Amino acid sequence: MSLFEAYVVTFIASFCTLVIEMVAGRILAPFVGVSIYTWTSIIGVILAGISVGAYIGGKVVDRFPMRKTLGWLLFLSGIMALSIIPCTNLIASYRFNLPLMVRIFVVTTVIFFLPGCILGTISPVVVRLTLKNLDNAGNVIGKIYALSTLGAIIGTFVTGFFLISWMGTRSIVFTMGIILIIAAVLTGSLFRTKRAAALFLIVAVPCLWGIRTFAYKVPLTDKTYLYKESDYYTIKLIRKTSVDGKTPLEAMVLDNLIHSYVCLENPFHIEYDYEKIYADVLKWKLGKDDSFRSLTIGGGGYTFPRYMEAFYPNGQIDVVEIDPEVTRIVYTHLGLPATTRIKSYNTDGRWFVMNCRDKYDLVFTDAYNDLSIPYHLATKEFAAQLKAILKPDGLLMSNIIDNFHKGAFLPSYIRTLREVFGQRNVYLLSVRPDFENTRISTFIVIAGNGGLDIKNFDAHVKSRLKGRATSVVVPESLVEEFLARKRSVTIRDDYAPVDNLIAPIFEERFGYNRRS
Repeated sequence: MSLFEAYVVTFIASFCTLVIEMVAGRILAPFVGVSIYTWTSIIGVILAGISVGAYIGGKVVDRFPMRKTLGWLLFLSGIMALSIIPCTNLIASYRFNLPLMVRIFVVTTVIFFLPGCILGTISPVVVRLTLKNLDNAGNVIGKIYALSTLGAIIGTFVTGFFLISWMGTRSIVFTMGIILIIAAVLTGSLFRTKRAAALFLIVAVPCLWGIRTFAYKVPLTDKTYLYKESDYYTIKLIRKTSVDGKTPLEAMVLDNLIHSYVCLENPFHIEYDYEKIYADVLKWKLGKDDSFRSLTIGGGGYTFPRYMEAFYPNGQIDVVEIDPEVTRIVYTHLGLPATTRIKSYNTDGRWFVMNCRDKYDLVFTDAYNDLSIPYHLATKEFAAQLKAILKPDGLLMSNIIDNFHKGAFLPSYIRTLREVFGQRNVYLLSVRPDFENTRISTFIVIAGNGGLDIKNFDAHVKSRLKGRATSVVVPESLVEEFLARKRSVTIRDDYAPVDNLIAPIFEERFGYNRRS
């Protein structure tokens, strides 16, 4: 094998390996979220596969030192790449009765170990076939591994900055499989005659067409009418009906969580209870014609910003949504008009707050869900930045999904905010009063900048709103019990074990119950 061929083959193999590793997180996100557990498993499993593959490749090529060995390994690596999406469809949604970390590790191993292993066999085979003598072995091996690393680097940057938003993970993985199979045919001496090569093409083309058409089919149904992979999420729009059984709704799914319900015909319709709590607080704090300025971090389907725009004609409403594709879909499919008063900023929430010169009466953080929490938006340092952009007597409201009895993130977040806003300026609101039987639920942590008369709000809810209110103030005694839990911590930039704190809700969501 010539040096040029060796460079090309190792470059392609490493390029495809890192492309697959980069898209692995997006592939698994709709099933297990994006957490430190997910990325730890992906990186560890693929590295383990490459390591085992390098060992196997060295053994195989010593026994069969021929180009056909390389060809078949490249061909097999292409087949393994093509198997990733069908394997994901079969395995990732299965409810393994295992602890969270073990479950993610098992799913990742089943899907990605073999592709990583087969791709790992390529480099030692190429080196063995290229070396003619040992006089310049170091120089040859160094160049081959340098080109291999260059392929990995380019695969990383091209995937993250370009391919995912342009092609989507399914097309990327399918393309990597095709590239590896083509490399096998062109460099592997698989066929002795042109007739054999032609026969291979006659069989391969319809097989690949069938795989692309059926195994890689985008999961659209009568109800799921949009499926889009952006740089940040797998976005789906699904037709739903409200709990009243009558109101048609559009549900926006980001990865694996329904983030928003939107009623196209009625911006006053609020489906999620936590947004009804937002509405209760605003009716307590504001008159219908009052002027105010609000900031929502995490736009999703823009349900509550649309409600505020319709209900409060003098409100200034800013929304920070990191994913421009989410905002575009809200405009094109979810009823946000071009003439809206809502101002959208497509950037990271913390970056926006750090550079913000405006002051707000209300700040909503709606960027947390139960399987993927951006930890840098939950720390004490970020809370201090939020406090700095609040007007005197301004309010911060954060919706948190957690297990009321076992969760550790909710009490940790309350503890963190209290260190910034003060002990008597942070309270917890619930959507139901039956705390003994509440398990996984959505809560609102509310914090006041300079003062928060929670008793006045409670009286307002009970007297003026009466049966029309959703909000329930969690008694201070229960909140103190939260803060006394052993796993309750102050979340800081240099110590933010958010994924560990939220792990119990993962386990309950996937049907695993920890035995006491």
